[in-house]
Amino acid sequence: MSVTASSQPVEQQFFNVIQERRSVRSYDSEVKISREEMNEILQQAALAPSGANLQPWRFLVIDSQELKQKLLPIAFNQQQVIEASAVIAVLGDLESYKLAEKIYGMAVDAGYMPAETAKSFVERYQGMFASMPQETVLQKVSIDGGLVSMQLMLVARAKGYDTVPMGGYDQAKFVEAFDIPERYAPIMLIAIGKAAEPGHPTLRLPIEDVAFFNEMPKA
Repeated sequence: MSVTASSQPVEQQFFNVIQERRSVRSYDSEVKISREEMNEILQQAALAPSGANLQPWRFLVIDSQELKQKLLPIAFNQQQVIEASAVIAVLGDLESYKLAEKIYGMAVDAGYMPAETAKSFVERYQGMFASMPQETVLQKVSIDGGLVSMQLMLVARAKGYDTVPMGGYDQAKFVEAFDIPERYAPIMLIAIGKAAEPGHPTLRLPIEDVAFFNEMPKA
């Protein structure tokens, strides 16, 4: 697909953000991200897509040094926990369908859909999700949590910050230590801050090893 000269610089800026993102594990502990800027990052991240637009992600931003110390052993003593400006716990709300009326009501107020359409969507999705097995709901919110997490990391890079996604932590101890209600499922932790040392470059498999057209290889 061709691009116009006017759109090319914007496209290249976007590609630069993608290519410059690294998983950073060493942070400048003197750099603090303000609550205002953190909210801006999260607001942009939350533009990610989600099933039925239910937006099941929830963010617990841990920026207190005392609480980061509390998190450290739960995260298997990974030093980025205490060095980074904050650690963002991305949680999946297993009862996000309860906000369907508010979400679709906002769409009506914005003129994006008629009230009757919104009403039918609310009834459909509240009934569907309320009757789903919890394992199925967890799978759905985990997918949406992954989408918002990737967007969050790219937004952070665009604003000059660095991140690392962390799946290595004791989820049960995290839930207990931070008093997480049962309706919220931990998806991942994301350390965010300013790199003290750059993340090392990594390589990816050739695209022909991972992408196939119309049919999968037999072996």
